[in-house]
Amino acid sequence: MEEEIKRFALVYISAIISIIYCYYIPPRIKAGGPRLLSILPVCVQFFVFPMLFSSALFTSTIMFTLTGMGTLKLILFAFDKGPFSPLPTIAICAVMLMLHMRGYKHNLPTVLLWVLYPLYMYLPLDVTFNIIKFLFTIILGCDLKPVFDEPYLSTSLQDFWGRRWNPMVSSLLLSAFYVPLKGKSNSSLAMFIGGFATFLASGLFHELLFFYTSHETPSGEITLFYVLHGVCTAIEMVATRSTIGQRWAVSPVVSRLLTVTFIIVTSGWLYFPQITRGNEIRHYITEYFIVS
Repeated sequence: MEEEIKRFALVYISAIISIIYCYYIPPRIKAGGPRLLSILPVCVQFFVFPMLFSSALFTSTIMFTLTGMGTLKLILFAFDKGPFSPLPTIAICAVMLMLHMRGYKHNLPTVLLWVLYPLYMYLPLDVTFNIIKFLFTIILGCDLKPVFDEPYLSTSLQDFWGRRWNPMVSSLLLSAFYVPLKGKSNSSLAMFIGGFATFLASGLFHELLFFYTSHETPSGEITLFYVLHGVCTAIEMVATRSTIGQRWAVSPVVSRLLTVTFIIVTSGWLYFPQITRGNEIRHYITEYFIVS
């Protein structure tokens, strides 16, 4: 683990140097193909970085920040399409409790595991990014956009994916896929194509993340999970805009229960089996506490 930490530090030093280059050199080059060529070596470098680690924690962190968000932001920047630019005690205790419970996994009912797996994913990320946000607020005096906005209170799939679950990445995916494919058309078909492509891209990104962290061939279940949610979100949009949907609108309590139940069931069915077969969640949470 000590060698992994040293390698992690070197990777981020290299990334900072690359970002400084992107800040000063590519803006002087004409937007479009020429600017894209100037940042292409940096994008390739960001895709190579996750392969340097065996740690699931470091691999997923680099994959998320550099390979995923970093590369997309650089590509959007090449075409002038985007800017280049209190501690959660309860959550920490919950993560520690779940870490202790992992030894009793085989004694827990499947339904309870379906509830715990999303928490295994959500809580460490929420704790980490809230700590980072807290430090940035204290040191730089700036308020960063929250990574999560109480996703367990989502009243619909649109609310969950569009506003509450990682809104920063959602905004980036919309800029990279939904807006270009939808174009200026407001037709249902154009919106469906743009939304479907956005969910498909997110699914493929997570398959790549799985490959980087496990070094195993993805089964496609995670992509199917995102495709299913893309289709269901599109159906939900049509239903809520229809006369019948507006007339039979349910209370927020019921809609929250239905939304969260749907997410838990579909993630337990399609998302987590691929990950848990290789014990990626256990490795991730263990490494999280070793580093912390």
